[in-house]
Amino acid sequence: MRAASRKLNMRAVIAASLAGLLFGFDTAVIAGVTDALRAEFDLSAAELGAAVSAALVGTLVGALGAGRPGDRHGSRTVLLWIAIAYIVSAIGSAFSGGLAMLVAFRFVGGLAIGGSSVLAPIYIAEISPPARRGLLVGFFQLSIVIGILGAYVSNFLIALATDGDLAWRLKLGVAVFPALLFLLLLLRIPHSPRWLYQRGRTDEARGAVETLAMGEPDALFAQFAEGDAAAGDGKLRWGVHRRPILLAIALALFNQLSGINAILYYLGDIFAAAGFDSVSADIQAVAIGVANLVGTILGMTIIDRVGRKPLLLIGAIGTAVALAAVAGIYTAGQGQALLLPALVLFILFFAASQGAVIWVYLSEIFPTSVRARGQSLGSATHWGMNALIAFCFPVVAQYTQALPFWLFSGAMLVQAVVIWRYFPETSGVALEKMERTVEGR
Repeated sequence: MRAASRKLNMRAVIAASLAGLLFGFDTAVIAGVTDALRAEFDLSAAELGAAVSAALVGTLVGALGAGRPGDRHGSRTVLLWIAIAYIVSAIGSAFSGGLAMLVAFRFVGGLAIGGSSVLAPIYIAEISPPARRGLLVGFFQLSIVIGILGAYVSNFLIALATDGDLAWRLKLGVAVFPALLFLLLLLRIPHSPRWLYQRGRTDEARGAVETLAMGEPDALFAQFAEGDAAAGDGKLRWGVHRRPILLAIALALFNQLSGINAILYYLGDIFAAAGFDSVSADIQAVAIGVANLVGTILGMTIIDRVGRKPLLLIGAIGTAVALAAVAGIYTAGQGQALLLPALVLFILFFAASQGAVIWVYLSEIFPTSVRARGQSLGSATHWGMNALIAFCFPVVAQYTQALPFWLFSGAMLVQAVVIWRYFPETSGVALEKMERTVEGR
C-alpha cells in the first residue's frame, strides 16, 4: 500500500476510533467523582452503586438499539448521532442541578457508549485488510485506554486546581471537547464500502473504496458478493448464527467477569479500603491508566501475529493470578504495598489480551448483513453484565473487600478452559470467509 493510501485509510480509522476515546473517558471519569457524589447527595453504598450503574442502563440500551439502525443506515450515519449524544451528555452532566438530572444525562452518555461499542469497531473492521484487521480495529481499544488515562489525568489535575461542587462538574464536562472533534472528523469520512455495496449503492461504494484506498473496486466487489451469497436472508437467527452468537455472548460475559470495569469505576474506593488517601489514590490511578495504555499497545502489536485465541488464553491465566494476589492482600489484611503492583499486573494482562481482542473478535465473526446486530448482541451482553457488577461491587465490598476479587479470579480460570475448548482462531481470515472458520468447516 502506498504511503498516501495508508494515510487515507488511517484517517478514517482514527476518526472512527475517537468514539473509543469518548467511551473510555466517560467510563473512567466517574471514578474521580464517586466521593463527591456520595457527599453531595448523601448516598449509601447501595445508592452509590445505583447511581453508577443507572448510567450503564443507557449503555445497555444503546448497545441493544444500535444494531438495527447500523445495518439499515450505516455505521457512519449512526456514529454522527452518537457524537451529538456525547456532546449533550457532557454539557448536561456538568450543569446538573440534582442527582436525577445527572443520572438522566449520564444515561444519554451511556446510549452513546453502547452505540460506539457496536458501530465503531464494525466500521473499522469493514475497511481493513484481513492481515491488519486486528491492529486497525485495535485502534478503537487503544483510544478507549487513552480516554481512560485522559480521564484519570484530567481528574487529578482538576482536583489540584479546584475542589467542591465545581470540581466534579468540570471533571464530567470536559468531554465536550473531544466529542466536538469526533463529530467534525466523522463528517470527512465515507460510508463503509461493504455496507454501501450490500445496500445496492455500487457507485458510492466504488467512490468509498477509492477514497479509503482499499484496493481494486471490482475485485473487492466480487469478494463482497461472495459474502452476500453466504449471508442468507440478512436476519440474525439462532438457527443460522448459533455459533457466532454463543461466541459473542461468552466473550462479552467473561470480559466483565474479569472485574475490569468495576475496578476502574471504584478504583478510588479500592485504594481507600487499603488505607491510601485520595491524592495517593489519584496518582496510583494514573499509574493504572499508563499500564492499561502499555498493555493495549503490546496487544495491538502482536494480535495479528500471535492470534486472538493464544492472547485470550495467556490473558485469562495472567489475570487470574493477579486477581488472586489482590484478593490475598485483602484476605490477609497486610501487604498493602503490593496492591498497586498486583493491579498493574492485572491491567497489563487484561489490556494485552481481552482488551485488545474483544472488539476485534466481535466485529469479525458475523456476516456483513447482520454484523451490526450481531455485535449489538455481544456489546449488550457486555454492558448488561457491567451494570450488574457495578451495582453489586460496592454492596459486597463493604462487607468483604476480598470476595469480589476471588470471584473474578475464578471466572478467569473458567474462561481459560472455555477459550481453549471452543474458540476458533480468526486472525488473517477475510470477513467473507469467516463463516466457515467460525463454524469449523
